[in-house]
Amino acid sequence: MLRTLDTLEKGETGLVKSVAGEGRIRRRLFDMGVTPGAIIYLRKKAPLGDPVEITIRGYELSLRKEEAKMVTVEVAE
Repeated sequence: MLRTLDTLEKGETGLVKSVAGEGRIRRRLFDMGVTPGAIIYLRKKAPLGDPVEITIRGYELSLRKEEAKMVTVEVAE
């Protein structure tokens, strides 16, 4: 099932399928390791959903909700 990263619940794992957007934000996500094929684990989510904390490629990363909306992940059902 394909979903955006901001819709994942705490503890879910997904495989990055695509990264939308353009310019600096997309480049920043790629530089941080958010690339197709990477496995993401959602560690924490702030009460209002912004920011989210993920584990990717062995390190923790916090993303704003607007950045998380750009990442499409495949979640195993």
